[in-house]
Amino acid sequence: MIMLKIISKNVVKEGKVDEFKNLAKELVKESLKEEGCISYSLNEDINNKNVLTFIEEWKDKEAIEVHNSSKHFTSIVPKLKELKEDGSELNIYEIVF
Repeated sequence: MIMLKIISKNVVKEGKVDEFKNLAKELVKESLKEEGCISYSLNEDINNKNVLTFIEEWKDKEAIEVHNSSKHFTSIVPKLKELKEDGSELNIYEIVF
């Protein structure tokens, strides 16, 4: 089985960090209930409080596809996008060991 990790770095607009965190809290809570979700967290950069990174671990690609079409993802992520600056980045990795 190939597990996948998603690293989603978000540069949040000035003054919007609390709003972003509140929305993200619900996204993390609901995502952790998904069958294919191994871990899902929001992490704050220790040097820049406006940089918030989701670190997610999924059992396989299909689990990510289910997640990306879930009600909580499709309703919350567009709201998060409105709070982000340019410079955000998303990477998907296969876990080697």
